[in-house]
Amino acid sequence: MIDIFDILGPIMVGPSSSHTAGAVRIGGMARSLLGGEPVRAEIGLHGSFAETGPGHGTDRALVAGLMGMKPDDLRIPRSFELAKKQGLEFSFHNVELKEAHPNSALLTVSDGEGRTLEMQAASTGGGRIRVDRLNGIAVNFTGAFNTLIIRSNDVPGKLAEVTRELEHGNVNIANMNLCRAKRGGSVLMVIETDQRVPPVACTLIEELDDVMQVTYYEREDA
Repeated sequence: MIDIFDILGPIMVGPSSSHTAGAVRIGGMARSLLGGEPVRAEIGLHGSFAETGPGHGTDRALVAGLMGMKPDDLRIPRSFELAKKQGLEFSFHNVELKEAHPNSALLTVSDGEGRTLEMQAASTGGGRIRVDRLNGIAVNFTGAFNTLIIRSNDVPGKLAEVTRELEHGNVNIANMNLCRAKRGGSVLMVIETDQRVPPVACTLIEELDDVMQVTYYEREDA
C-alpha cells in the first residue's frame, strides 16, 4: 500500500525532503534526546550529505533542528545567523561511516549543564529518519512512535521492572529492542509506545535500581 505521504512528501521549507526536511528532523531528534538546550554541536556529514548537502541546505537544516525548528519553519535558511544569536556554536566536517545510509550525519551535541550526546542518524526519504547509533551503541528507531530510551546496567529482571511501570501507566508497547556493547556492561532499552508516556512513569523508571538515564522522545504529531 502506498501512503499519501510517499506521494506528496512532507510540508517543508527547502528543495529536498531527504536533504532538508529529514535533516531538520535529525537535528530535532538530537535536541530531544540530549534533554536540554544545545550550546555546542560538532556535525559530521557522510555520503550524499557531504557531497551535495550544502547545496540542498542540509547544514542549515541540521542546525535549525537543533534549535527546535520543524521542517516547515520559514526561518530555516537563516538558521546559522539565528544560532549565533542564540549562543549555539556549531561546526561541520566530512566523515566516513561504516555501512551507513548515504544520507547520514553524526552529531555530537552538548548543553550548558554538561550533558553530551553522540547520535548517528539517516534521512531515509520523504522526510523520514532513522537513528542508527547512540553514544556508540547500535540502535534502530525512527521517531514514528513515542520512544523511551533507557540506559541501565545489564542485570537480570530490569526489563520486567521497566515494562511493569509502563503497564501501571496504561502505556502499550508497540516495538522494543535491547542493545548492549558487551555482557554485564550497560544496555540501552529502546521502547516505542502507542500512547504518550506520563512524566510520572518516566520518573519511576529513572528511580529504579541500576537505571542510569531515561530519555523520552514524543513524536511530532502525538
